[in-house]
Order: sequence, then C-alpha cells, then structure tokens
Amino acid sequence: MNFPLLIARRYLFAKRSTNAINIITGISVFGIAIGTAALLLVLSVFNGFEDLLSGLFGHFNPQVKITAAKGKTFAPDSLVLSRLRSLPGVLLVSETLEEIAFFEFDGSQDFGVLKGVDDLFARVNDIDSTVREGKYQLSIDDRNCAVLGAGMRNKLSINTESATEAMAVYMPTDEARGVLDKPFKTRFLYPAGTFAIQQDFDNQYVLTNLAFMREILAVPPGTVSALEVKCKPGAGVAAVKKQLRETMGEGYTIKDSYEQNEAFFKVMQLEKWMGFAITSLMLILMAFNTIGALWMIVLDKQKDISVLKSMGATDRMVHRIFLLEGLLLTLLGMGIGLLLAVGLYAVQKTYGIITIPQGFLVESYPIAMRIADFVPVIATVIGIGLLAALPPAQRAVRVPSFLREE
Repeated sequence: MNFPLLIARRYLFAKRSTNAINIITGISVFGIAIGTAALLLVLSVFNGFEDLLSGLFGHFNPQVKITAAKGKTFAPDSLVLSRLRSLPGVLLVSETLEEIAFFEFDGSQDFGVLKGVDDLFARVNDIDSTVREGKYQLSIDDRNCAVLGAGMRNKLSINTESATEAMAVYMPTDEARGVLDKPFKTRFLYPAGTFAIQQDFDNQYVLTNLAFMREILAVPPGTVSALEVKCKPGAGVAAVKKQLRETMGEGYTIKDSYEQNEAFFKVMQLEKWMGFAITSLMLILMAFNTIGALWMIVLDKQKDISVLKSMGATDRMVHRIFLLEGLLLTLLGMGIGLLLAVGLYAVQKTYGIITIPQGFLVESYPIAMRIADFVPVIATVIGIGLLAALPPAQRAVRVPSFLREE
C-alpha cells in the first residue's frame, strides 16, 4: 500500500489524545454526509418534476410534430400521408388545425385557441384519459361538440355535466366587404367535457372536430396546421424524425417532444442546477468543520509528524498524508450521504412520506434518481473536501523534525 495512504488511514481511525477531536471529526463526517444527501436529493426532486411535467405534456403534445416552416397551415396530399403512415417507426399520424378564437357562454367571454382534431388525436396522446368532467366527445349526431381545458371552463363558467346551451365561437373572417358586414364568423359548439393537463394548455385550448374547424376557417379540404405523430413502441424518436424529414422534404419543421417545449425544459434545467449550486454553498460552509477537524488532528499528531520527518519523510510526503486524510474523511462522509439519499429516495418513492398540499396533480413530491447525477455530486463533494484539506496539510508541513529541534 502507498505509505502516505497507509498513515492517513491509520490516523483516520487512531485514538486521539482528547475526546473533543473525535467529536469534531464526527461532526465533520456528519456534515459531509448531510450535504451529499442534500445535493443528490435536490437533483432527484427536480428530475421528478421534470418527468411528471413531461408526462403531462405528452397528453397533449405528440412525440413528433410536423408544421410548416412558413405560414400557419399546409395541405399534405393523400400520397404523402399514406407514405408517412407506412414508415417503419410510425404508428399513427393525426391531422390537427388550430386558430385563435373568441368564445362566449351565458355572458362570460374570453379568447382562446380552438383546435380541430381528427379521430386519431386521442390515440396519439391519450388525452381522453385526462378528462375530469363529462366525456371526450367532439360530435354527437349532427351537433358539433367541444372539450375544454379546465382553465377555459372556469373562465367561461361552464358546467359541462349539465350544460344545455351552446357556446358561441367567433372567428375573424376576410369575407367582410361592406360597412354593415360582420368582420367575424359565428358558429356554436356544445360543451361535452373538460380536460386537465397543465395550465399552459388548460387555460387556452378548446378541442373540437376537424371538419368543424375547416368549415369555420373556410379552408380547403385537407388543410392542417400540424401533423402529430406517435412512434411505434421501441422505435427511436431521432430515427423517426430522420424518416419524416426525408419523406416531407424541405419547407417543414419537425420537432420532438423536448423541442416542442424547449424553453420550458431549459428553465427547468436552469432551476435544477441553481438549486444544486445553492446546496453546494451549504456544503462549502460545512467544509469548515472538515478544516477544523483536520487542523486538530495535525496538532494532535505533531510528535508523530516530527518522528516521520526525522526518519526521512519529506515535506511533500507529509503534505500528501494530510491531503489523503482529508480525502478519506470526505469519502467516508460522502459514502454515508449517498446511502442516506438512496434510502430516503426509496422511502419517498414507495410511501410518499413528504406530501404536497391539496390541489396539485400528485399527492406527494415526485422524485427520480438518475445515475448521471451521481457524477457531479461526487465530483463536487470530493473537490470541496480536497480544498478543505489544503490548509491543515500546509500546517502539517511546517511542523519541525526532532533533528531540526536538536
């Protein structure tokens, strides 16, 4: 075994001259353990929220979305649609068409986004599983129906379970020519259900059938604002995007689920690493306990250091001994902290002991531990531990040998 490492290991578990040194060392190890566990759990909680919101977005946004690079709409021909649906990695392709509209119901009014969808839309994203009131129904016999986001339902004061009146939809039109002509087209939808996914969707979207949307917009048959794609199980999204790009050619934007909400996920990542940085500052404060513990060990082992120097140990070797001593203290605390974090993660994942106030989508804090997060946590803890060991190691180098004293 490396000689400095052997001495450092002996000092780590050796008996101290005073019990206070053992207490200070124990506090140092405990502080590192708590800091390590906090770092890993902070990242895991942010991961949990990210996974939760990604799942919620998946109930509205598709795995892959195709839109026109220029303009709001495009009209893919039947041959292109047939080729898209026959691609190896594609399971379903849904046609959608959306536009901003003005809604009115029983005196309540608000703007929102009216989105016309086909029969495959619910199979692409399972949005029917998010319906909280009424049914996911976009037409009944000859009546056009609507499924509203929970926020739109509240703003329009609609009770979808007992609504008998129709909701008025006002859409701007270019057909008005005279002064008395109305600058908008009016149609009616019957509220059938309410979905609850995430505020960005709930507060602005109203879903209806695609035929109604094309009629109110007065666009040619086949016009869409997006083609929404669901991949086959096991198919790589990147590979499917490549296939779609080759099939569609130029002039189209193809985005996966991350790219459709890129701004949101970037903010989530920023918040995650800001939380990590703030927790790291707490660990830096705890590192002063490590400095104090190592400094006390140096003072306690001055006689041993002098003997080692008298026997030929160089200043560099003494310096390495106490750097390794600091590293061992850090590794001991870090190991305990990692085990503590994994244990708390398992308990929270299984029993949900830390709950969230009522009104949120889940009852307890979501948490997801990722192997990749261990790397920055371990690197940060070891780096802080080594920095904390530098001042005591420099102090140990200044201890004189017996030969110099003589």
